[in-house]
Amino acid sequence: MLRILVVHGPNLNLLGTREPSIYGADNLDQINQRLRTRAQAGGAELVAFQSNTEGILVDRLQEAGRDGTGFVIINPGAYTHTSVAMRDALSAVKIPFIEVHLSNVFARESFRHHSYFTDIAVGMVCGLGAKGYELALEYALQAGERS
Repeated sequence: MLRILVVHGPNLNLLGTREPSIYGADNLDQINQRLRTRAQAGGAELVAFQSNTEGILVDRLQEAGRDGTGFVIINPGAYTHTSVAMRDALSAVKIPFIEVHLSNVFARESFRHHSYFTDIAVGMVCGLGAKGYELALEYALQAGERS
């Protein structure tokens, strides 16, 4: 059974109340529940994890390298633009991943245009709100069928 880890970075625990005009009205529990339901229907196990702390996120990514995780979907939040440590963890565990952003980071402040993850990711989905997670999950499920 394919095990998919969804990692949510800082401030994503505030979804639903944090700037809904940018990030949407869905809260993190709603998003995770939809993802779990779809993953289960696709014969996969989905584990969701959120932290506001960089070191805890690094620890979880390292754990994914040992716990049988076959695919990662990650929204690094603000760590997208700052975290070499998370990038190094993803490189080290060698698990394919998709980077997801709820907003179109390229239509926002210039500091948001650079990601430490995109060049090592399978792909990136941005600007499609919570639907971006679902699209990444569909890809992961299809990739799992091929392996």
